[in-house]
Amino acid sequence: MTLTLATDDTGGPEIFASLQGEGQSAGMPVAFLRLSRCNLACTWCDTPYTWHFEGDNRPHRGGATYARQANQIALPLADIAQRITALGQNRLVITGGEPLLQGARLADLIDLLPGITVEIETNGTVEPHPRLDARVSQYNVSPKLAHSGNAAELALIPQRLAAWAADARAFFKFVIAAPEDVEEVLALQSTYAIPPARIFLMPEGTASETLRTREGWLAPLCLRHGFRLSDRLHIHLYGDTRGT
Repeated sequence: MTLTLATDDTGGPEIFASLQGEGQSAGMPVAFLRLSRCNLACTWCDTPYTWHFEGDNRPHRGGATYARQANQIALPLADIAQRITALGQNRLVITGGEPLLQGARLADLIDLLPGITVEIETNGTVEPHPRLDARVSQYNVSPKLAHSGNAAELALIPQRLAAWAADARAFFKFVIAAPEDVEEVLALQSTYAIPPARIFLMPEGTASETLRTREGWLAPLCLRHGFRLSDRLHIHLYGDTRGT
């Protein structure tokens, strides 16, 4: 059995140790596993190499498409587990792409990693596989707002949003590009009764200067509405690079 992973700059699997850069566990040392494929297409996505393959005409502001063979790699579960274990971390962040698209195989992988704490980053549109869900300690749910370029009927699925809102393990992380985006967040919070303490607002951007500028007006909005502010620590430390 295999999982389909994204590749790093060497063409190898994107499995690495780093500090979590965003959300509830920002600053924690973790192992990262980045999977390939996504069911959405955000125009500002910072990992387009996980989905914007040659022949995909969905818009992305970077304009580039990627050769699937060079940017995807299928590895046996035992190999992946061995690589994760070798990193020596007790917390695993599974990201993408959209990792829950491979939920059943992820459940099989986690069976090979007893005792590890599992954190999953998801766009919130896919229901977790039951066996995987039983092992997850934290979900970082990032519903996509209108500025992402995704149609609301694809990105904001009421049944899924209600389920995440009811799950205390789920922390919501909204990408904010302009102050008016917060109005969408407030509407979703009201509709699904999401506790403000589980909502992070995070500036969109892949450069430190952009993030700092947007945090200047985003911080007061967090104070006003009782939300939490998420930086993107990895951007400040490593830039917009793979495997960091």
